[in-house]
Amino acid sequence: MLSINEQVRFADTDMLGVVHHANYFRWFESARVAFLKQAGVDLWDLMNNGYSFPISDARCAYKSPARYDDELVVNIAMRELSRAKMTFDYEVWRPKDAKLLAEGYTCNVFTDAAGRVTRLRDVFYRRLYDFYQAQKSEGGGR
Repeated sequence: MLSINEQVRFADTDMLGVVHHANYFRWFESARVAFLKQAGVDLWDLMNNGYSFPISDARCAYKSPARYDDELVVNIAMRELSRAKMTFDYEVWRPKDAKLLAEGYTCNVFTDAAGRVTRLRDVFYRRLYDFYQAQKSEGGGR
């Protein structure tokens, strides 16, 4: 499992200082980018090689509200990887009171320039696969 830190900005909240639900998906994306980077996969390299990776499914279960100025930890674990898609699980925690705020899931598919689902070339797949396996062996994958 990989973790990133986030801090709730005022712009992330409503008039009562509670985080708007859409921001959790933004934090999921930040964690996903960090995961790929740790795996040695640069987003620009993927895009420059003709790959897009749109979300085909996304979910979030909200457990407790995050509020303005909270420090958060977003955990990410890869659930599944194939040459055509990757899925992730997420947890958002507030460390100061060890409170689980949200749990989520996303699925990205790999597509070509025309938007058709395609298979990831070995150079990218191998990096992701090796990192995914290392995470699983450390107990951080699903």
